[in-house]
Amino acid sequence: MPNSPTILRIVSIPFDENTYLAYFAGRSDCLVFDPGMQPDKIVAEIEQRQLTPAAILCTHGHADHIAGNEALKQRWPECLLIIGAGDEAKLTDPVANLSAGFGVNLLSPPADQVVSEGEVLELAGFRLEVRETPGHSSGHVVFLASGLSPLQVFGGDVLFAGSVGRTDFPDCSFEVLKRSIHEKLFPLPDDSIVLPGHGPATTIGAEKQANPFVGLA
Repeated sequence: MPNSPTILRIVSIPFDENTYLAYFAGRSDCLVFDPGMQPDKIVAEIEQRQLTPAAILCTHGHADHIAGNEALKQRWPECLLIIGAGDEAKLTDPVANLSAGFGVNLLSPPADQVVSEGEVLELAGFRLEVRETPGHSSGHVVFLASGLSPLQVFGGDVLFAGSVGRTDFPDCSFEVLKRSIHEKLFPLPDDSIVLPGHGPATTIGAEKQANPFVGLA
């Protein structure tokens, strides 16, 4: 496996949500993680590079992380839409995906595939391991791009640089989130790069040492 993918961060307003476009040089396929609320920006980046998405991977079903699903599926209908089994229902439920609270009633196309703890996906040259990380959302998952050095964690809204995901939504729990971080993320190598749903990238080692909410120091 090539060891140096290109991973682009595309930030969508109004929530400054991070969408990631990931691909290997020499390949025409790519992956899109958590398409945000400005899908035109995402489509433009993909088309500029003459790529075709093999899959849309959603870490969870909150509106700011699924808002671009419909536009991408319309443009590339064969692209797989993948989400954790526990958050599948949020795709088509505006109350559960929190968009109804903003008066939007956002709907995503349904999932083509749902994933659970321990599954491995081979897509667009990537090997992705699924880990269930509830707390911010009951069905939240992260995707570990193993085989890369350092390991890349497409982490959604679990662990941020110096912070953690919100736990004031209906199916949230800080204690569950903390346990997810300590049991599923902190055992990873310290140089593992966390690509969060909001804000800048960080590393597992940095957050273990200095995160004021869940750090071990």
